[in-house]
Amino acid sequence: MNEPNWITIFAMPDHPLKNKTVLITGAARRLGRMFALACARAGTNVAIHHAHSQADAKSLKEEITGLGVRAWIFQADLNDSTQTGNLIRLVNESTPVHFLVNSAAIFQPLALDSTTLEDWNKHLAINLTAPFLLSQAFARQADEGSRIVNILDWRALRPAADHFPYTVSKSALAAMTKSLAVSLAPRITVNGLALGAILPPADGNASPDITKNIPMKRWAKENEVEQALLFLLTSPTFITGEIIHVDGGRHLV
Repeated sequence: MNEPNWITIFAMPDHPLKNKTVLITGAARRLGRMFALACARAGTNVAIHHAHSQADAKSLKEEITGLGVRAWIFQADLNDSTQTGNLIRLVNESTPVHFLVNSAAIFQPLALDSTTLEDWNKHLAINLTAPFLLSQAFARQADEGSRIVNILDWRALRPAADHFPYTVSKSALAAMTKSLAVSLAPRITVNGLALGAILPPADGNASPDITKNIPMKRWAKENEVEQALLFLLTSPTFITGEIIHVDGGRHLV
């Protein structure tokens, strides 16, 4: 039996994502772009955030509007707390926001000894402080039933020595996800997606051994990640404070 076409199911006329708006940070490229297109195919309007990828954001907007939904582009450097703090207000000038997906992140292969204070501060600013400021501003204007999804990493719950500032910042974001869920209940649900081997590195230098420690012995399929996000945007509101691993079991070994 073929797998159900989940995007078609999500796009049904009476589906709760239809005609709502999602703000996705870092939406112009890679994972953020995947999330934006998945939401658009489900009938959701998309507020596209980018920092320095204007051309990619414009091409994404064209692709989204070609799917029959609306899209807007917003530029903000999430390393700048003032720009971050103003982003929700700017989006609200164009459209009400029903969902927030904190996807933007900096991911550098730094060990403890090679991490400078600048590296540390930048990872915390983009991976942790920006989601905090955005979630806080979002909650102040959100209606009941609104949702926040934080994009995490399997390393967040299994910290090791590699990617030191990234792992610490994502671990803190995992803790913040749970604290936000308590703070914003019952009006807003807050959950997280902890991802594993989803997309090869942008430079194309994926290690051939990357799947060795993944119990499922493969990379994720894009639709598996998309389905997980759409689930958290539509799941029962009794589900909050959860972190779903989409990593082929990597966090277990």
